Amino acid sequence: MIVSMTGFGKASKQLPTKKITVEIKSLNSKGLDLNVRMPSAYREIELSLRNKISQALERGKVDVSLYVEMTGTETSSKVNAPVVSEYMNQMKAVLPNADETELMKMAVRMPDALKTEREEIDENEHAEIIQLVDEALTNISTFRKDEGLSLDKDFKLRIENIRKYMNEVIALAPERIVAVKERLQNAIDELKTNVDENRFEQELIYYLEKLDITEEKVRLGNHLDYFLQTMERNEANGRKLGFITQEIGREINTMGSKSNHSEMQKLVVMMKDELEKIKEQVLNVL
Repeated sequence: MIVSMTGFGKASKQLPTKKITVEIKSLNSKGLDLNVRMPSAYREIELSLRNKISQALERGKVDVSLYVEMTGTETSSKVNAPVVSEYMNQMKAVLPNADETELMKMAVRMPDALKTEREEIDENEHAEIIQLVDEALTNISTFRKDEGLSLDKDFKLRIENIRKYMNEVIALAPERIVAVKERLQNAIDELKTNVDENRFEQELIYYLEKLDITEEKVRLGNHLDYFLQTMERNEANGRKLGFITQEIGREINTMGSKSNHSEMQKLVVMMKDELEKIKEQVLNVL
């Protein structure tokens, strides 16, 4: 079963004093490249989230974002009253006639005038975040499978196109043999010399054997079948499909080097074009 590495999943939930949103985005990559962004107060749960996401997504360039939006009346920053009061006392000693309001404005801008209380994550909130990550992972997995269905259709179409062009190449083989014989015979006739017909036939057979593409046809057909079979397997198969395309390419190139026929070479170019399109899309397969 084809699964794409490209996907997006999102989940959010409103808690009593905050709204938490989890977004997961993935693109194609040779391995797993996981990047997690979250508020510093939530870093204690980052490792567990990384392990969960790594096991679920396996491969891809994955960006995970955890957003926390405060919606209640509580704030994480509070006025450090003793410090502000001390600043005002010091400024009164320097500026005894200054207005209290102005001194207050100056005091709250001074260092340590505000203190930020580190927010602890309780078990309930931790469980809510895990649930949101699971929901986002489900959504991105669905997205990946839908993308995989599109890739599946495209691969099958292009594999069958290659098979069709291959059969057309084989159909031209007899015509090519006749053309090769005529070309060699004409070359000998131009030499205006007597040639041993038996020796000529032996050399011709040897030459035609070197141009024979029967083995390439069999191997290419097997590789095309193996590609389709690998697509249907449940495990991640992107790398294996990439290896198979390399083998398909070798057989197509050998056919091209042996073709020695303009129409056959055109068909070989068309096969190469289909294969390149497959290679581009295989990079997106999990």
